[in-house]
Amino acid sequence: MKALKKIKIFIQGFVIFNILWYLLAITINMRVLPKPTDIYLNMGNIFSEKIYIHVLVSLYRVAAGLSISLIIGIFIGLIMAYSNTWNKILNPLVYFTYPIPKTALLPVVMLLFGLGDTSKIIVIVLILVFQIIVAVRDSVMNISSETYNPLRSLGASKLQIFAHITLPSILPELLTSLRLSIGTALSILFFTEGYGTQYGIGYYILDAWSRIDYIEMYAGIVILSLLGFTLFILIDILEELVCSWKS
Repeated sequence: MKALKKIKIFIQGFVIFNILWYLLAITINMRVLPKPTDIYLNMGNIFSEKIYIHVLVSLYRVAAGLSISLIIGIFIGLIMAYSNTWNKILNPLVYFTYPIPKTALLPVVMLLFGLGDTSKIIVIVLILVFQIIVAVRDSVMNISSETYNPLRSLGASKLQIFAHITLPSILPELLTSLRLSIGTALSILFFTEGYGTQYGIGYYILDAWSRIDYIEMYAGIVILSLLGFTLFILIDILEELVCSWKS
């Protein structure tokens, strides 16, 4: 399995990174950069402080943003792929808004939707949805018209053609887009959780930083990194399950 290979690579990278971190911490010898061993030895105390609540809240925000992005992105991507009219209308808008840094829109989103979960989820959607739209549209438009002919000659319905040709063509590009953007989404989530909330791994890290508790701060960073890696691997596993024909 590709996922197992990536886990192996992750473990190797994790060991090398921690060795370099340990050597740097010893060289600098400052309180602001504790040794990784200090972080891991205190993980038990950190989890006793219910950090899992912060992790679950962050996961909820990511999952909600991801789900909404998939629904909107797939729908709009298919419309643009199947309709030249809609593609001409929406393509300039997508082309213009796609490269805009979504963090720049954070103050606007918070002014319009408040400081709660809604604004945080919307920012995640703004990051993910355009990549999904482009991936879906391009995947469908790159399907050769000759690919549809065998099923059409057999009298397949539009739903059957979509299920057996269009959907398998969409999934690889779609999952690749999600894999590439999940790290960005978590980075933005960390940033947004510094405002108007008392829960979330981003809030936990910033709160520990403000209290000059560097052990908890680095522990939060490690947990956030592991969260991102876990989501990355889950997408890989999902791709192996639904795109097994690629192997």
